[in-house]
Amino acid sequence: MDDRAHTPDVSYRAGRERSFGIAPPGFSLPDATHVGGVLLQVSDLPRSVAYYEQVIGLRVLAAGDSTSLAPDGDDRPLVTLQTHPGVTPAKRGALGLFHFAILLPERAALGRFAVHLSERGEQVGAADHSVSESLYLWDPDGLGIEVYADRPRNSWRRKGRELVMTTDPLDITSVIGAGGGMAWAGAPSGTTIGHVHLSVGSLEVSEQFYHRALGFDKTVWTYPGALFMAAGNYHHHLGTNTWSSGPSPSAEQAQLLEWELVVPSQDDVSAATRSLQSAGYAPERTEYGVIADDPWGTRVHIRTKAG
Repeated sequence: MDDRAHTPDVSYRAGRERSFGIAPPGFSLPDATHVGGVLLQVSDLPRSVAYYEQVIGLRVLAAGDSTSLAPDGDDRPLVTLQTHPGVTPAKRGALGLFHFAILLPERAALGRFAVHLSERGEQVGAADHSVSESLYLWDPDGLGIEVYADRPRNSWRRKGRELVMTTDPLDITSVIGAGGGMAWAGAPSGTTIGHVHLSVGSLEVSEQFYHRALGFDKTVWTYPGALFMAAGNYHHHLGTNTWSSGPSPSAEQAQLLEWELVVPSQDDVSAATRSLQSAGYAPERTEYGVIADDPWGTRVHIRTKAG
């Protein structure tokens, strides 16, 4: 893999300057691009709804054949759950979802969430990634969830053009202290899906699809077995890794079915579509955008905010 910066195209030169990372050789996703919601297939819908309400702190927006949930004060679903007869829990080591990551608006909220998890006796992992501080959980089907808070951007470190990300022990005492002794009252206003992390069969192939075709910048490329990508000088909207043996989940297993990548306008959807098509992929049109399957069957819905 060639990690040298590619010569930027005209739209990049006219649009923005990157403080780190490697631009794609052609189309670049706009700076305002962000992750929208995630669609999960689960084995027991009422059980999963209860988990995402009571443990994660989301609230139900709409229920029926599928259930959508959102943080306080927001009517845009972050997590949508659906099922059908015969769905079984996720298979350990499958390709596809490694975790989706819920970004809290401030460190204090992460501290309150940590106390909430401790009081409930939940099994939790934790890590300091230098750019962020994170807690890790697994839903009733074994689907991975990260809940995290970003550190200020002016504290992020670089090594040349590459952003420095680590996996170090988390100072949980300091995180809890940031909560100020206040009780967790559910996911606060401003909570979003910060990124999605996928297990893939090849970093080179994931680079071809997500960086060269879809238009993410590469931000971290020397982390062992992983590649991190983003738009707009974020640390990562997408992580991919080769730490799982595979294969991709079957249609009857709990899994991430689809994740949203939200772009500012239909012109951006069209540009992303052309870039994917020129690379040999065949995105499918939707009301607000297009859906493209990555090489391992995970769908990404490139769309605008409308709807």
